[in-house]
Amino acid sequence: MSSNIVNPASSNQPNNLADWLKLLEQRHAKEIDMGLDRVMQVKQKLGIHYNCPVILVAGTNGKGSTCAMLESILLQAGYKVGLYSKPHFLDFNERARINGIPVVDELFVSTFQEVESARGDVSLTYFEFTTLAICQLLARQNLDVVILEVGLGGRLDAVNVIDADVSIVTSVDIDHVDYLGDTREKIGFEKAGIFRSGKVAICSDPQAPQSLIDHAEAIGADLRLFGRDFNYNGDKQQWNFGGREQRRNSLAYPSLRGANQLLNASAVLAALEVLRHQLPVGAQEVRTGLVMVDLPGRFQVLPGRPSVVLDVAHNPHAAATLSQSLDSMGFHAYTYAVFGSMLDKDIPGVIAHMKGKVDHWCVCDLPLPRAASADQLAQSLEVSGVLEDKEHSLQKFISPEEAYAFALSKAGENDRIVVFGSFLTVAGVMRARRNASS
Repeated sequence: MSSNIVNPASSNQPNNLADWLKLLEQRHAKEIDMGLDRVMQVKQKLGIHYNCPVILVAGTNGKGSTCAMLESILLQAGYKVGLYSKPHFLDFNERARINGIPVVDELFVSTFQEVESARGDVSLTYFEFTTLAICQLLARQNLDVVILEVGLGGRLDAVNVIDADVSIVTSVDIDHVDYLGDTREKIGFEKAGIFRSGKVAICSDPQAPQSLIDHAEAIGADLRLFGRDFNYNGDKQQWNFGGREQRRNSLAYPSLRGANQLLNASAVLAALEVLRHQLPVGAQEVRTGLVMVDLPGRFQVLPGRPSVVLDVAHNPHAAATLSQSLDSMGFHAYTYAVFGSMLDKDIPGVIAHMKGKVDHWCVCDLPLPRAASADQLAQSLEVSGVLEDKEHSLQKFISPEEAYAFALSKAGENDRIVVFGSFLTVAGVMRARRNASS
């Protein structure tokens, strides 16, 4: 295995977070290396163990929102909460939070050193190494509850070396087809890999794949499905949740905007129902937690004019939700889109949902070799017919920052700018805005 390592372990370890991250990015020959054997081996050496409930959250879309709502409600209830989420926008520290506060560099560095010592000659990807470090870090914090967001897939994701008390699959749709398969049934089976025998498994997708249901039954998980075991209803002012054993009425809508947030919130309340004896949460704490929740980059509407919307919609399912959410915003004279994407995404599928919502397209390169170029995005847009209307336009840029600057220079105060696609697209615009305000 050590043949995959560019820089083998040595006593000359980095002494700061930035240098550690550079080393990890260079070290492993593959960015994604499916399989849990290597990760499990190092996990056992580290002795990672939790003395509190653990919640795993997987899904094609909605993972981040679900984790953020869980964290917010449990913090309102006074619990000490650890959260692992990804990817980050601006700083790696965003990936691990304790009581809502990002972990400091020094704690990462000391835990990275532990993982480095434990791994010996076992090759770990950047994601595997940092996942083990964060799981170890959280295990040391005397927490009341740990929330872990699963990355790609589920069954073979590094996070899945941790056993959960409750596992949530938010949604199942087509994404990462090279790794997970090209149908919802194949992908559903991969997501269901986070379920555990004898433990509660929750799926908030209204059309749960049969493969997910079958796997849960085969391993003896206690499966709870949206529409069968829990549900919601509501009006314009408030909404109600009904689970197997618990009802919650007159709830505030989550502060997170977007068409699917009540599905995500329902999964959260279904999980809290399961854990109600270990982690009791009152009605007011649920209401306040939902109102206070904050998550950057998920239909995030920034203050000021023109309206600016940030959304990491990078697959057709997420783009459909973004399109629906844009419809609910009210009138805007023109819409500018800043769009960048990875090449392995279903770019025509994303464009199909956004085609009628955008007047002026600003497509951009991204700083990764596996990103689609602005030229490739422009070609996809031209094939889709977005320029058939002579009032529509298409411009190409070398970065999200330049695309955003152009859109901002052209948009009037009654227009809107929608920044969407890869996390790197949104992160680039976030960075530009931060630099402009500093």
